[in-house]
Amino acid sequence: MKVEQIVEATLFASQTPLTADEIARADEVLVAESVVAAIQTLRDEYEGSERAFQIYQLGDGYQVLTRPEYAPYLERFDSVPRAPHLSPAALETLAIIAYRNPIGRIEIEEVRGVSASSVLRTLLDWELVAVVGRGEGLGRPLLYGVTQMFLEHFGLKDLSDLPAPDELPVVLGELQEAMEAEAAVADAEEAGEEVI
Repeated sequence: MKVEQIVEATLFASQTPLTADEIARADEVLVAESVVAAIQTLRDEYEGSERAFQIYQLGDGYQVLTRPEYAPYLERFDSVPRAPHLSPAALETLAIIAYRNPIGRIEIEEVRGVSASSVLRTLLDWELVAVVGRGEGLGRPLLYGVTQMFLEHFGLKDLSDLPAPDELPVVLGELQEAMEAEAAVADAEEAGEEVI
């Protein structure tokens, strides 16, 4: 069997991202370097054949996922797993932690202007953030940072993939436009209008 086939089968069988070393354990002849090369070959092949899926690097691992443009079609099925819905407060807190990683609760509350305890508990429960250490200040407060699950949830390779703070208005504007367009399509479909 070709290395690409072994790597592809391993990735398709996994529901979570796998590192190159984990994939290499599938066969005694595989090494991490050959796995990474095979992943690039598969990515190129998928891109060239316009497949509905792609291999994404999420943190240290790789995972086969449906391309984002196919999400509207999958949302119609109840069996498709959905990511947790994040409230505006949770998104705001998560953004603060991601950009100031690591950060204490008091600093988060200073930025937000309100208590962050319950939001932090929720983000900890969803494993989007974790306690990553203790601060040097009075009482040695807990410091929070984002997790591998955060990277996977937002489709990031690492924190350097986050938009620069000065790019956020543009990114958020594009996101708002996309959400408004999606809502308009949903409203039109609900009203029985033809959507083009």
